[in-house]
Formats: sequence, structure tokens, C-alpha cells
Amino acid sequence: MSVYAELAELPGVIAAGEYSYRGDRYNFKGQLEEEMARMASIMCRATTMAVHMQADILAANSGNSQLTPAQGWVVRGPGFTVCVVANVFCFVSNEAGSLNTVLAHMRKRLADVEELI
Repeated sequence: MSVYAELAELPGVIAAGEYSYRGDRYNFKGQLEEEMARMASIMCRATTMAVHMQADILAANSGNSQLTPAQGWVVRGPGFTVCVVANVFCFVSNEAGSLNTVLAHMRKRLADVEELI
């Protein structure tokens, strides 16, 4: 079973998916319409690229090599939280989901994934 399919089965997960680093493909499972899933994959890819760029700039200017590479990001909104590790995204309900559970699962399953950005 894929990581995103496993995530989609966790309590409180609205949807989960994966996107290609080239930006031309995505897969998802959960409570999103096809067009919303496509837009989510584009947003997650673009934000991941920006986070990597910012971490690289910060590391280059601080001399702190522990800042790179970025391994993911999280943004919390009023109703749900978006979590991304490697090229896998997960939308988690703030009320019904456990961010700790989701991130622990993502970190465990994606620990050895080499990002191709």
C-alpha cells in the first residue's frame, strides 16, 4: 500500500496524496474533488520548492549546515493542517485528527526518501 493511501486511512485525515517533483503527475485518496487534488499537488510542490530554497539561503548565509536539506513543512489553518514530507502531502482536520500521529507516520515511512529537487 502506498504511503498516501495509508495516511488517508488515519483518523481525521481529509485527504493524502503524492506529486512528482516535475509537477506533471499526482495521485491522491480521500475527500477531495479531482480538481482540488490537482491544485493541492501544485501548491504543495511549489511550497516545497520555496522551503528548500529558503533553507539553502539561510544555511549559506549562516554557516549552519544543519539547516539543509529541508525535509518537509507544515501549515496550520483554521479548519485543517497541511503536512508535506518528501513529495507526499496530507490534509488533517484540526479537530478530528492527530498531527503527531500523521507526522510520525510520514517521518517513519519517508525517512529514507531522497528528494529530487
